[in-house]
Amino acid sequence: MERFLEEASRRVDAALDRLLPTVDQEPRTLHEAMRYSVFAGGKRFRPALVLASAEASGLDPEAVLPVACAVEAVHTYSLIHDDLPSMDNADWRRGRPTCHVRYGEALAVLAGDALHDLAFQWVAAADRLGPPERVLRVVRDLAQALGTEGMVGGQVLDLLAERGLVPAEWVPEIHRRKTGCLIRACARVGPLLAGREEDLPCLTTYGEHLGLAFQIADDVLDVVGEAEKLGKPTGADAASKATYPKVFGLQRAREMARQEAQAAVAALDPLGPRGALLADLAWFVVERER
Repeated sequence: MERFLEEASRRVDAALDRLLPTVDQEPRTLHEAMRYSVFAGGKRFRPALVLASAEASGLDPEAVLPVACAVEAVHTYSLIHDDLPSMDNADWRRGRPTCHVRYGEALAVLAGDALHDLAFQWVAAADRLGPPERVLRVVRDLAQALGTEGMVGGQVLDLLAERGLVPAEWVPEIHRRKTGCLIRACARVGPLLAGREEDLPCLTTYGEHLGLAFQIADDVLDVVGEAEKLGKPTGADAASKATYPKVFGLQRAREMARQEAQAAVAALDPLGPRGALLADLAWFVVERER
């Protein structure tokens, strides 16, 4: 799994380098801020999931690289905005100063906006993804995952929870939206582009459980992880947010993460051997150290 993720990261990074504007293009500072955040490191888990979903659906993973890059672009945009003083007010991300600390708050907002817009441009302009109607379904899926029913709505609920305006018991719903919806969209890319309608239900269920497993594991790492490996201070989320360990306890949170991973793997049964890589990804999510 580590080898798969390293190879996926290498391919995605190379494609991102080709797709992103260079720092020689105006406005140079904006493009520098975008590249600073995109190439700050990270697991590239979401684009790797896109590639794995494509492979399970019989597609050439190379052909879906624009979607994998788009997913990483919107993920980076969300991190830039999450770190802003008006949101999580974080100074460090992936072992280096956050975008707004390095370039100022206004440029950080615009860098995130630009990455969000470029993501949809990359998907819409890719000529190897398949029939336009299938590409359109991926665009719609991605947009829904990012909007009020997905990531943005989850961030709002997260902010309200910090202020005590949302019950702590809402933590699964917060994480389903804030993290899970985008991961579910990644898992659905393969069957959507391949036209494999019969695979959509199991990969949708897989993505839903995988998204929760990922976020619960993140919450656990915020308590027990090493700051050096995580690239950011630990304990910050547990101190201010509604997290799984805070609401359910550390041991129960660990059990819940594994239960969600198990449910994700079980959902892959209809795929048979085609689901092996996706199953390995699910277990990696709950066993990782960063």
